[in-house]
Amino acid sequence: MKPLRIFVALVLFAGASLTARAMYLHAKADLASVLIHRAWNKTTADGQPHPPWPWADTYPIARLRIPRLGYDEVVLEGATPRTLAFGPARLYGGAGLSQPGNVELAGHRTSWFRPLEDLEARDEIQVQWFDARRRKLRERTYIVDDIRIVSPEEVTSLSPSSDDALTLITCYPFGHSPRSPQRFVVLASPVGPSHLVQVSLSSTGH
Repeated sequence: MKPLRIFVALVLFAGASLTARAMYLHAKADLASVLIHRAWNKTTADGQPHPPWPWADTYPIARLRIPRLGYDEVVLEGATPRTLAFGPARLYGGAGLSQPGNVELAGHRTSWFRPLEDLEARDEIQVQWFDARRRKLRERTYIVDDIRIVSPEEVTSLSPSSDDALTLITCYPFGHSPRSPQRFVVLASPVGPSHLVQVSLSSTGH
């Protein structure tokens, strides 16, 4: 009986450890989200970059919304592996938000960009960012032109390099499958020029 009791105790301990780790990771993600949204609210107020925590090597640069899906996330600067753990982020190879050209955003297929699997052609995508020149929040609306599943090598050839556009990129298939050999690419074009908006801090999320 003693070996059985030891085995049961080990199983219970392992289960408790896994549960505690899951709770810790969930709490950490929730806290990071609150801090990121707080930093974005500060940026909308004063136009300065605000790292969400003192040692962060990134900061919020935009708000990404897809109205039909109820999607609303803050975009971080620099799509490095560490940054992508906390939210969708801008790829350095694309245009800046205040620059002409193709803005490229990436996100994880298991979290931030998981809702993209329900995206459809002609859906609206809204991007807000702070216009440093006018010191106001600016918004641009894009329409989804095409959704493609391609190899990683094909992504560069799909994204326009000079025309104003928005490209969203994530791995495929969606979910927690062990392999994601393909890329899910959303190609969107602007409806018109960007415009200034007045947005209260309470409407920018957490």
